[in-house]
Amino acid sequence: QVQLVESGGGLLQAGDSLRLSCTASGRTFSGLVMGWFRRAPGKEREFVGSYRWRDDGTLYSESLKERVTITKDNSKTTTYLLMRSLKPEDTAVYYCAAGRSLAYAEMWYNYWGQGTQVTVSS
Repeated sequence: QVQLVESGGGLLQAGDSLRLSCTASGRTFSGLVMGWFRRAPGKEREFVGSYRWRDDGTLYSESLKERVTITKDNSKTTTYLLMRSLKPEDTAVYYCAAGRSLAYAEMWYNYWGQGTQVTVSS
């Protein structure tokens, strides 16, 4: 089992930058991929981006890739989601997920965090 804990988020203003963190514990492995998803009110959960620890590989949503960067902390099993130039439509619950493949679809992620609320005011 892999446990994931997200932190960060809260209330932000349009134009601000966001940093969320996700720390993995438990049976982590070298091929771990940590992904980020979000669910806006009334919408389906959507892929934001993912990061592969083994080789620093990344995959980003086409619609968000200009504003999103995912990085890691080498001293811990923590990844960071950085999002710039926030918009009200970025308001969502953001979820961290873990799996073995860089992938867009939720089905490739076996473990999920509890989610953290991000609200962007105009």
